[in-house]
Amino acid sequence: MTHILAIDQGTTSSRAILFDAALRPVASAQEEFPQHYPRPGWVEHDPADLWSTVAATARAAIEKAGKGATSIAAIGITNQRETTLIWDRKTGQPIHPAIVWQDRRTADTCAALKAAGHEPSITAKTGLLLDPYFSGTKVKWLLDNVEGARSRAERGDLAFGTVDTWLIWNLTGARVHATDATNASRTLLYNIAEGRWDDEICGLLDVPMSLLPEVRDCAADFGTTRPDLFGREIPILGVAGDQQAATVGQACFSPGMMKSTYGTGCFALLNTGADMVPSKNRLLTTIAYQLQGKPTYALEGSIFIAGAVVHWLRDGLKIIREAKETQPLAEQAEEAQGVILVPAFTGLGAPYWRPDCRGAVFGLTRNSGPAELARAALESVGYQTRDLLEAMRADWGAAADGVLRVDGGMTASDWTMQFLADILGAPVDRPKVTETTALGAAYLAAMQAGVMGGPEEFAKSWALDRRFAPQMDAATRDAKYARWGKAIAATMSV
Repeated sequence: MTHILAIDQGTTSSRAILFDAALRPVASAQEEFPQHYPRPGWVEHDPADLWSTVAATARAAIEKAGKGATSIAAIGITNQRETTLIWDRKTGQPIHPAIVWQDRRTADTCAALKAAGHEPSITAKTGLLLDPYFSGTKVKWLLDNVEGARSRAERGDLAFGTVDTWLIWNLTGARVHATDATNASRTLLYNIAEGRWDDEICGLLDVPMSLLPEVRDCAADFGTTRPDLFGREIPILGVAGDQQAATVGQACFSPGMMKSTYGTGCFALLNTGADMVPSKNRLLTTIAYQLQGKPTYALEGSIFIAGAVVHWLRDGLKIIREAKETQPLAEQAEEAQGVILVPAFTGLGAPYWRPDCRGAVFGLTRNSGPAELARAALESVGYQTRDLLEAMRADWGAAADGVLRVDGGMTASDWTMQFLADILGAPVDRPKVTETTALGAAYLAAMQAGVMGGPEEFAKSWALDRRFAPQMDAATRDAKYARWGKAIAATMSV
């Protein structure tokens, strides 16, 4: 048993990848599922879709590999973070659709808590800001708005979980109600300095602590799968939220190392080691990973719309049919037009944290067309990343000025990665394995299973595909970024 099955449950699709003992991909399967938008600013998933696509893709990956479940030593899980579910402990039935991390329905609750002066103490304990992004106010909303939910929760009949917890519950046949430290650190309910659920915050948000899962290390025993799922019981030995799993997959184990993942959103993490660095620039302080009871911390900047802006070009404007069409379009654009797109479709994330903002386009002329919009869409990812890195440099210092390791679907675009290096004025390294989220989950499980050694051994296996060195002159870079700053200011003033 030398293979590792990685389950990567994302915002728009579920994926399963089977890795060999050297953590090389052997087979994979992927399945998209519907997004639900019941009201403006609301985003939901059907919990049954999350589970069924995970089960189906896991089986399909095993079947494609032709190895059978007997070859699998362990399962690693990584997941979209902050997405919130509550279900009945006896029946396993959710009480409501999953409220997705992008959802903004609790903006008024967050504003009221801020106005009451609660944000500083919550930030000091959790490293997070009061924003609808996080799970805590979503839990409160569910208990307040689903009939009978609060009384059922107070009786201990209900269970809360982020997506990892929901999957573990279903994989183990309701035997395990647990999460890992990285997912717990994104709930707004977990004290990352003390490593425990915070009873004061839970009291403030009216969240009964009986709802909450047990918190374990990222590499730990999360139970075994039901034997009927894959033909035998398989231990679940690794769990991490998607961005933390990508940090592990990028082997960012030393303080000062940075990675940025480009999926639906963009998430940049800077390893700060054993130091919990409070941000003065509205970044998040979070747990990068936790091994043997010891947390490693990170500064994180979250962008809500990255790859999703390409989906908007495809599904909203219908100016492309496939994501790969954006690069040739961008190359055709007239650079002199200088069109800027601020993709604040679900608000602005770090370092602005303005859930009320919406998208805007600046600099349109009579000659502006699909090519200019495509270019502006791709450039917006670079500009937003620079916003994050500027804040990280201010919080962490010169050590954060080095190489940025990148991963995720958008990194396949050489044009986008070159613009990223240009606007950052720093090298951008793309690894040979760009799906590092699944790789990180696989490594955590492999280490716990004894298939692979410690972080130092894994770091030696990281391989560079291409380094993008900055080619833009400083004057052009600064002028472009200044125009972006004006566009952001204008967007926030509306």
